[in-house]
Amino acid sequence: MNRNIKIDTYRASGAGGQHVNTTDSAVRVTHIPTGIIVQCQNERSQHSNRLTAMKMLKAKLIQLKEEEQKEKIEDLQGKYTQIAWGSQIRSYIFHPYSLVKDHRTEVEIGDIDKVMDGDIDLFINEYLKQKAF
Repeated sequence: MNRNIKIDTYRASGAGGQHVNTTDSAVRVTHIPTGIIVQCQNERSQHSNRLTAMKMLKAKLIQLKEEEQKEKIEDLQGKYTQIAWGSQIRSYIFHPYSLVKDHRTEVEIGDIDKVMDGDIDLFINEYLKQKAF
C-alpha cells in the first residue's frame, strides 16, 4: 500500500434507503505530501467509490503538477510584454540610406546587408555588456 495516501471509509449520507445506514461505503482519500483530500459516496460499493476517489485524486495531482510546470516556465520566460507598434528591438532603414539601430543599446550600424545576412554579433555583445553592469 502507498504510504503517501490515507484512505478512510465512513457511512454515506443523504438519500439512499436503508442500505446507506448499514455499510461504510463512502471513501475519503488524503494525499499526505500535498494535503489534497477527495471523497466519493456516489456508488453503493466501497470498492467503486475507492476507484472513483483514486481517479479524482490522480486528476487533481496532475492538475497541480501542470500548474507547477506552468509557473516554472513563466519564471524562465520572464516578463512577457505584448508585441505592439513601437516595442521592436531594432529598426531597419533601407531607404534613403542604410541603417540598423538597436533600441535597447542605442548601437547603430550602416551595413544593413551584413545584418540581414545574420551578422548581429555587435548587437548581442553590446546587450550582454549592458546586462553585466
